[in-house]
Amino acid sequence: MIVSGRTPTRACPERTCVGCRERAAKDDLLRIVAVGGACAPDPRGTLPGRGAYVHPAPVCLDLAIRRRAFPRALRAQGALETADLRRYVERQPVTP
Repeated sequence: MIVSGRTPTRACPERTCVGCRERAAKDDLLRIVAVGGACAPDPRGTLPGRGAYVHPAPVCLDLAIRRRAFPRALRAQGALETADLRRYVERQPVTP
C-alpha cells in the first residue's frame, strides 16, 4: 500500500493577530466581533458576524488599537469602543 505524504492528523487552523501580525493557532488567539459600535470578546467563537483575532495580551491589544486594526478588520464604519475588551484581556492569566 502506498501512503501519500499527508499526515494522518488534522491540521490546526491558523489566524493572524491584528496587533502583532504574527500567525498563530486559532486556539491561541482571541476572536473579536463588533457588537453595537464596540469590540466584544468572543472566546468561544460563536457570536455571529465577521471576526478579527488578537493575542489575549495587552501588548497586542495596544498595537491593534494604535494601528486602528479593529474597524478595518471588522469592516466597521468609524471607531469602535475598546474599553470592555481591554478589561477582558487584562483579567486573563498571563502565559509565558
